[in-house]
Amino acid sequence: MALELTDANFQENVLNSNKAALVDFWAEWCGPCRMVGPIVEEISNEYGDKAVIGKVNVDNNPEIAAKYGIRNIPTILFIKNGEVVDKQVGAVPKASLAAKLDAII
Repeated sequence: MALELTDANFQENVLNSNKAALVDFWAEWCGPCRMVGPIVEEISNEYGDKAVIGKVNVDNNPEIAAKYGIRNIPTILFIKNGEVVDKQVGAVPKASLAAKLDAII
């Protein structure tokens, strides 16, 4: 299951991790986010031991969303060594997200 990331635990779980991370910025009211959510969960089940897979609810965690300039959701950031190395805005197939994650693991 994907980690629930917050303003309080983002630094520890993502930026300080020695693993690459896929971070899904989403909100309850967002239709495309509901399409991407199950895909992120599948990726979490498959990559959980190789990467940090997490979700940030932008309504509950405005600080971290603002820090990364999240204006549209869903936005998925790919982070390695504390730096954003790739980004995906909008709903896309699982294969697209898996390929981007594979490239940074």
